[in-house]
Amino acid sequence: MTLHRLDIQRQNLHGHWSKDLAPALTIDPGDAVDFTALDAAWSVRKPEAPGRPQVQFEPWDPALDNGHALTGPVFVRGARPGMMLGISIEEIVTADWGWNGGGGDWLEEDGQPLGDLGEMHWNLWQLDMTRLVARNQSGICVPMRPFPGVMGMPSAEPGIHSTRPPRINGGNIDCRELVVGSTLYLPVAVDGGLFSTGDGHACQGDGEVSSTAIECGMERALLRFTLHEDSPIATPWAETPAGTLTLGFHRDLQQAANVALAAMVTLMAARLDIRRNEALALASLTVDLRVTQIVNHVCGVHALLPPGTYW
Repeated sequence: MTLHRLDIQRQNLHGHWSKDLAPALTIDPGDAVDFTALDAAWSVRKPEAPGRPQVQFEPWDPALDNGHALTGPVFVRGARPGMMLGISIEEIVTADWGWNGGGGDWLEEDGQPLGDLGEMHWNLWQLDMTRLVARNQSGICVPMRPFPGVMGMPSAEPGIHSTRPPRINGGNIDCRELVVGSTLYLPVAVDGGLFSTGDGHACQGDGEVSSTAIECGMERALLRFTLHEDSPIATPWAETPAGTLTLGFHRDLQQAANVALAAMVTLMAARLDIRRNEALALASLTVDLRVTQIVNHVCGVHALLPPGTYW
């Protein structure tokens, strides 16, 4: 097992998904990669005042990089369609600053459902990884629970695809439970997987309701990769400190919930060696449906089963 590192260099960065991207790194199953990542806005310096940072990384291609700044892709030897890629999160170290905002034309594509919120309000956060506390320009503090907002792989579909909506192969999942100690399982769609990550979040609530978490760079995202041919389900799921979770993505929130719940029922039936109807009856007692995020054109729901529920 080898430890690799991907630094912030042009050949290691991209702002779209495509199965045709050349690998930045090739590894074996069991290897770990120490990723360094810019924030979602491709900024390299802390702004002097609160506001959305401007793109500062150069060179930057507006046609190909108009999405999250992702580090990768990583080609995993032996990965092929039909397998699941396991991504274990071993360490996260954020940059020492981050940003977020709210207001303006919130969800303009959905008719601004909260009405007129006025102009954008911006927060500039100082991040203390020692105390795990974020403090904004007004002196307000919130606890940090850092995680990568984007972890994923391209689909087998040709062409260039946006990094904003999450898909079955992962991407902009924005699940606050995917912290250190978690292992995420994603379906592989292309040979090698071509995994990338980025979009560091120092803190985020379920829903990511303003469209931004505390957006930050990651000085270190240490991820270890494994391959699995015997996953009980073929959609994204994870083992986390909060419990086992299954993920559903759909433009309609109810349909996203259906996908997450169906996967959880199947997973529980396999683990408990029971029929799916019995698993559904138990799920109604013990499984929490949580809104992962509602702001990325495609909604996310995760079904969460706390650890040690059944014995």
